[in-house]
Amino acid sequence: MSKLEIKDLHVAVDGKEILKGLSLTVKEGEIHALMGPNGNGKSTLLQAIMGHPRYEVLSGSVTLDGQDVLAMSVDQRSKAGLFLGMQYPQEIAGVTNSDFLKAAMNARREKPVSLFQFIKQMEGAIKELEMKPDLAHRFLNEGFSGGEKKRNEIVQMMLLQPNIAMLDEIDSGLDVDALKVVANSINKMMENRNLGLIVVSHYERFYQLLQPTHAHVLVDGRIVMDSDASLVEKIDKEGYEWIGKELGISVEEEKEEPLKKISLGSCAAAKRG
Repeated sequence: MSKLEIKDLHVAVDGKEILKGLSLTVKEGEIHALMGPNGNGKSTLLQAIMGHPRYEVLSGSVTLDGQDVLAMSVDQRSKAGLFLGMQYPQEIAGVTNSDFLKAAMNARREKPVSLFQFIKQMEGAIKELEMKPDLAHRFLNEGFSGGEKKRNEIVQMMLLQPNIAMLDEIDSGLDVDALKVVANSINKMMENRNLGLIVVSHYERFYQLLQPTHAHVLVDGRIVMDSDASLVEKIDKEGYEWIGKELGISVEEEKEEPLKKISLGSCAAAKRG
């Protein structure tokens, strides 16, 4: 059984500590809703796990099935079974979706995928996500609408078949119909294979479609409350203010700085004392 374990994780961004001792365990078959006001560390957590170099791991540990994730390069993390559906997918001119996906799949296999099998899988994913048939021949995310970029992230997830997937506001930019299509595809993946999910979203509607098994509220770099899906509904109705009053803490939204464009081969730095 795949298991992602995060223990007492401290992460800084541009010299400012954002995560301040966060712990979380995600197992296959589980869907974890990660909520909280903007700027309190949700995206920081996902980016640090995947290895974005802007995020400096100060202390703590991240393991996947007992393997030290922080000691791995970005590509090694992917090969180990981690996947990040990005909030802001990058456009890459000159690289077609099909070339990108086939290379990514082969990097995780001992024997290259056959052309027939690859085409069958990709066409099936494109059809399921209700995207245009020419997707395979278009440059990666170039000229895509916001919704197309997000659905293309799910196409990648379907073909790469991770053990633990992290979705960072994958629902933003999707209309009501596209939201259902994406949620149905994710639910089908949960039914058909061993998969654990961390989902960041501000919309109860998306969580209703996914039905999280766990819900967490992240404030000031720490998880301050854990519950089941009922917590999502309560926050949707009452916001986060009641949590601050109940726990005697300040719950505030902070401004988030946009990510800088980076080299895809870079890895987050880990400092251990």
